[in-house]
Amino acid sequence: MMAPVQVVWFKRDLRLHDHAPLCAAAERGPVLPLYVVEPDLWRQHDASFRHWRFIRDSLVDLDTALRGLGGALVLHRGDILAVLEAIERRHGRFALWSHEETGNGWTFQRDRCVAAWCRERGVVWTETPSNGVVRRLGSRDGWAAKRDAVMRAPQRALPQALRFVAAAADGPEAAAALPTVAPEALHEPPQASVQRGGRREGLAVLGSFLASRSDRYMRTISKPGVSARHCSRLSAHIAYGTLSVREIDQAAAARIDDLFGDGQHDWARQLQAFRSRLAWRCHFVQKLEQQPSIETRCMHPAFEGMREADHRDDLFAAWCEGRTGYPLVDAGMRSLAANGWINFRMRAMLVAFASYHLWLDWRRTAPVLARLFTDYEPGIHYSQFQMQSGVTGINAVRIYNPVKQSLDHDPEGRFIRRYLPELRDLPLDVLHEPWRAASPPPGYPAPVVEHEQAAREARRRMTPYRRGEGFGDEAREVFRKLGSRDRRREGTRRRRATPDAAAPQLTLALDPPAPDRRTR
Repeated sequence: MMAPVQVVWFKRDLRLHDHAPLCAAAERGPVLPLYVVEPDLWRQHDASFRHWRFIRDSLVDLDTALRGLGGALVLHRGDILAVLEAIERRHGRFALWSHEETGNGWTFQRDRCVAAWCRERGVVWTETPSNGVVRRLGSRDGWAAKRDAVMRAPQRALPQALRFVAAAADGPEAAAALPTVAPEALHEPPQASVQRGGRREGLAVLGSFLASRSDRYMRTISKPGVSARHCSRLSAHIAYGTLSVREIDQAAAARIDDLFGDGQHDWARQLQAFRSRLAWRCHFVQKLEQQPSIETRCMHPAFEGMREADHRDDLFAAWCEGRTGYPLVDAGMRSLAANGWINFRMRAMLVAFASYHLWLDWRRTAPVLARLFTDYEPGIHYSQFQMQSGVTGINAVRIYNPVKQSLDHDPEGRFIRRYLPELRDLPLDVLHEPWRAASPPPGYPAPVVEHEQAAREARRRMTPYRRGEGFGDEAREVFRKLGSRDRRREGTRRRRATPDAAAPQLTLALDPPAPDRRTR
């Protein structure tokens, strides 16, 4: 009796190495490697052409790797249930394998439908954990230890005996040629460079980071220009799974050992900081896994409705276009539009400026940056947006002074001059505050708000919400449910969960009445 077909559904894991579903499937029968371009996914407000560009590069690379093993990527466009039904008609009952996906709300609901379909048809769908995220986690107590154990475990090598389902001209495995497949209903293509995708490119980026670029990692991480070289630039490869977090973490750990052995302690500490940020990445994705509603609901319910009624389209447009009159804010937005990446400091400042100075609701601004970030990762994106917008209920309000940030992190104005040609000839003494120039620079707008006054007004507006009845009780529940328990990773002593007593860069979510991923 022939073994049933083993369908391996690739989603945000576009690689063969360290791929547990593929390894498990290969032990049980012939493998059908499947990727589905889902038009409804690409119609979501967080999808963009630059995401597809990176994914397409990765699919080409994945297909090349499969062909080297005697197989090929089976690629389809359409509804996943229709594709699975076609596979069932041709091959009979099959087994479905994939990594657990922690994506946006659409993919969450899509996977619930797939799970229901599999139950009805008697198809066994096995989802394996991904990148240290734990599904059906009862408590955050001990989560960090679970994640670290995953990172220490051996990487999964491809099985030596890997058999593939033979392609048939009239079967569901007769997929369209990859170059002709493109998503539908995307937002406009960017007139900009897009980071290249694919595992081979990811390995090259990892290699150059560990070999040379990481030597100034922490010293340049907040600098908007030079950080593009010394940051890892691995975020998009992690987001779409051309590399696993585990292989990156283990490669960094081995490099740290070598550096300490060579007496290069400072460089080793730069990479230790990088590994800590990898752990924080898993921590944030874990939040969305447990609490899918943070994509659309304020983590602390007291803040619901705080900003929506005061939305101003003119301020929103100025922020989107990089024309607020504040040079570092505008240069950051234009750099992001041009390149699909900016460093964390600039991301935080863009969000905070929109939320506090312009009083824009995070649900309007989050999709804008999601479309611009090549490395868009929903689990990180919405947690960080809420934290930088002050609606988590447990983080201190962080209102960045756009002039001080400009002076601190671009003191010579190189980044500003690169992305704001209107200001290239402005003297340095007024470059960070062009409204102080003797004559306004032609083509550059005056500030849309007065930043100090806007900051004071934002604090005033937030105070009643933070002092409302029961605010602290809700915040403590948030911390109990999702707070980090690893004091070393927090970089601070554990404190009681009062409204402002959370660790730096920590975002926690309150559980509203909505289904979570444990109910699939």
